[in-house]
Amino acid sequence: MKAYQLTKWQAEGEAREVPVPEPQAGQVLVKIGGAGACHSDLHFFESDGKNPFMASWHLPFTLGHENAGWVEKIGLGVAGLRPGDPVIVYCTWGCGACRNCRADLEQYCEKAAVMTEGAGIGHDGGLAEYLLVPAARFLLPLEGLHPRDAAPLADAGLTPYHAIKCSLDLLKPGSTAVIIGAGGLGQMAIQIVKALTPARVIAVDSAEQKLQAATQFGADAAVRSGDESAKQIRDLTDGKGAEVVLDIVGVDATLKLAAEVARPLGRLTVVGVGLGTLPFNFIQIPLQCSVSTTYYGTKNELLEVVALANAGKLRAEIEFFTLDQAGEAYRRLRRGAIRGRAVIIPT
Repeated sequence: MKAYQLTKWQAEGEAREVPVPEPQAGQVLVKIGGAGACHSDLHFFESDGKNPFMASWHLPFTLGHENAGWVEKIGLGVAGLRPGDPVIVYCTWGCGACRNCRADLEQYCEKAAVMTEGAGIGHDGGLAEYLLVPAARFLLPLEGLHPRDAAPLADAGLTPYHAIKCSLDLLKPGSTAVIIGAGGLGQMAIQIVKALTPARVIAVDSAEQKLQAATQFGADAAVRSGDESAKQIRDLTDGKGAEVVLDIVGVDATLKLAAEVARPLGRLTVVGVGLGTLPFNFIQIPLQCSVSTTYYGTKNELLEVVALANAGKLRAEIEFFTLDQAGEAYRRLRRGAIRGRAVIIPT
């Protein structure tokens, strides 16, 4: 079968022919209906492999951590699934036995060296005709959604959903959420805040078309990032700042902005993996403003994300590509030329 793989560090992916996997006991083979090309993959291309998170990865492996499709084959002992079932793939594969995994927090598996690996994250992902999933628990049902439309929910939907759920206590009537980065994840975040809370949303981005999209997806205000953006957000919040700030980008400039527009007793969550540095001392962070990172979400939260999409409250703006066009999809993603999400349809 065809697969788009990371074959060496500091290089783009490569289209290759690889064997179709055969599911062993407990495993499931999924025929991919849609696989997302995510901005995180660009960081994999740029890495030298010495990042502690990637030190245990073995090249080559197939990219693609946003995956949905249909059950193709099941291994011995698999119950509750049958060929043809539409499924979405939960992409962080924990051990299943530690305390966090048993609490449905497999993205924080205690046996992970730094962060939990999974489909397209150090292991073969979905930019191929078929994906071998190591356990049936990583497959969740799709009801009413086509896999090609559902694929972005596995990350672009789940990651901001988890971050927002961690801050629901602050998103009350009259509150404000600032979402820095209005691309694929940011657009999902806007919709999730609007679906779950009464809070006002201010979206921030450097691209005018993404700010327009943010407004279409429900943002109450859109601010162009730049020297005046912190003042504009402060003015929009009567000088108080925002209760919740989600930095979907995570580079130095956006982290600095996030700290400037958060308010005392608020929460600043770094979602983007830009690996920037947050300026921190007693006066650079608002008093008792908590700062945290998050990583994907839980399997139950992914079910909730799918339910929101089925209810028409969450959707991705998608541009589709064939597997042969995967390289072009990533090049356009690097240029910022993908308005929402890029999804590869392998077959």
